[in-house]
Amino acid sequence: MKTITYRTQGTCSRFIEVTGENGILIDVKFYGGCDGSLQGISSLVKGMKYEDIIARLEGISCNGKPTSCPDQLCCAIEQLMSEE
Repeated sequence: MKTITYRTQGTCSRFIEVTGENGILIDVKFYGGCDGSLQGISSLVKGMKYEDIIARLEGISCNGKPTSCPDQLCCAIEQLMSEE
């Protein structure tokens, strides 16, 4: 099992802590941002394959910004994948 802390860019959340093992996301915690929405996203993606999460969430924008918390989660997962 591997845990990393990813510093987000361009979002209200400041950090995302992700834990995964064998290509499956075990846990995710957002620090900052829209608490209720991010708790919901975290709950929905737990237990999913990395590739499935990225396929669904990558490229989502927020309020005209080129990124979002879900998009930054994909960046965090990609970093986790590179370190596993």
